[in-house]
Amino acid sequence: MQETAGFSLSSGVSVWNALVFEIVMTFGLVYTVYATAVDPKRGNVGVVAPLAIGLVVGANILVGGAFDGASMNPAVSFGPALVSWSWTHHWVYWFGPFIGSAAAAILYDNIFIGDDGHEPLASSDF
Repeated sequence: MQETAGFSLSSGVSVWNALVFEIVMTFGLVYTVYATAVDPKRGNVGVVAPLAIGLVVGANILVGGAFDGASMNPAVSFGPALVSWSWTHHWVYWFGPFIGSAAAAILYDNIFIGDDGHEPLASSDF
């Protein structure tokens, strides 16, 4: 096993596979956050946002944890890397979540929320 920033890659997982895992897992997480907690058109589905987000994180850990540690957040990888001073392939745990979260945010914002989804606050709301 290769030691990577406090996480370990399984012997059959390449760095590029780990990057794709991180992108897909983070995309799913951020998409769920947008769909349940952020979308102004969501209606009453916001009530289940914590449960839905927690289930996605749990599923990601169960599926991706054995392959690359299922970081989904650069801060989760940075702490162990700093303490162990192990920076081998640490970029995977930064680029994967950045690419996945940016793709989910851009996709959800442009396709589902659209231009009419953000209403400016009235001056009396400040």
